[in-house]
Amino acid sequence: MTDFAATKAMFHLPIGMVYLDGNSLGPLPKSAAERVARTITAEWGDMLILGWNKAGWMDKPMAVGNRIARLIGAEPGSVAMGDTLSIKVYQALASALEMNAPRKVILSDSGNFPSDLYMAQGLCRTLGPQYQLKIVAPEDVLGAIDQTVAVTMITEVDYRTGRKHDMAAITARAHAMGALTIWDLAHSAGAFPVALAACGADFACGCTYKYLNSGPGGPAFIYVAPRHQDHARSALSGWQGHDAPFAFDLDYRPAAGAERMRVGTPPILQMAALEASLDIWDKVDMAALRAASLALSDQFIAGVEAACPTLTLATPRAHDQRGSQVSFRHPEGYAIMQAVIARGVIGDFRAPDILRFGFTPLFVDAADVAKAVAVLAEVMEGSLWDHPDYKTRKKVT
Repeated sequence: MTDFAATKAMFHLPIGMVYLDGNSLGPLPKSAAERVARTITAEWGDMLILGWNKAGWMDKPMAVGNRIARLIGAEPGSVAMGDTLSIKVYQALASALEMNAPRKVILSDSGNFPSDLYMAQGLCRTLGPQYQLKIVAPEDVLGAIDQTVAVTMITEVDYRTGRKHDMAAITARAHAMGALTIWDLAHSAGAFPVALAACGADFACGCTYKYLNSGPGGPAFIYVAPRHQDHARSALSGWQGHDAPFAFDLDYRPAAGAERMRVGTPPILQMAALEASLDIWDKVDMAALRAASLALSDQFIAGVEAACPTLTLATPRAHDQRGSQVSFRHPEGYAIMQAVIARGVIGDFRAPDILRFGFTPLFVDAADVAKAVAVLAEVMEGSLWDHPDYKTRKKVT
């Protein structure tokens, strides 16, 4: 079993704050500052360019990817780090469409993160008018997978409601219809056990600055199932994905395996912060994490529903249908969240009316949940949100 009191002590958490927004930006591991400083001074500072060899910088994207693979149920050597999530989505989409020609339909759902949809729309415009992004309601995805679909592009957990798709069922249906699958794990990796290999997923992507605590702008990852690795072509054929980057060939020759999905120079400082977080994750049993997450979110749902009857639960109650966040709806959701934040409980707001709270047992415990419920109840009972200061929208909500 994992000692979550011990893991909580490993994070920098401001005194008096209850942080329920790790599903948007994870808190700072206490060891990250020292790890990054060491990378700056002992590696970049003392080694300079020799660090690519002496400090193993060139191998970081696959070495770190292997550490993440355990958390997402992936095979060794199947996860590559680097770039942003949007870039990795684009790579996976382009590869899947090429592999599954002549089909030209990308299937996604209206609960998907808009950036994924934007990338698909842009790719379709580039490839030509015969390519189509088809968007259906989340509950209609399974039935919409037919023999016209080339690839499904689904975010496993809806970023607004916390609704969790059935990866195994959707992947099985897609394969039965001759389609490939891409899973966005932005709200899955580090939230609960993921079973990419067991489900037979084809591609997956995810970010690391949420549950995996790599810091703002942390690198993304891409998963390519071993059966596809040597014939999936990266549409973004950057030099880091070349079979021999320092041969400086004028023609591109893809590297073997998932490493061909590398594009640009890896962000070494950001990966140092991620490694500090992964040192904590190495101590975490994923089944214990899931059990603790569900207990915390159950506690929160029960407390809020008892104390705040005007808030409407947007997250599924069934454990197998939700991720590691809880969302409530209210027409004044933005102002309510600002009032809650002003009182030391940090969640966030998603348009049009979602108050969103993340539950990460690595640094959130039952006492935190109780305080969050009490603060939210205070704000609602006294209509404390009904103040001009709380209604002025900021750039980041």
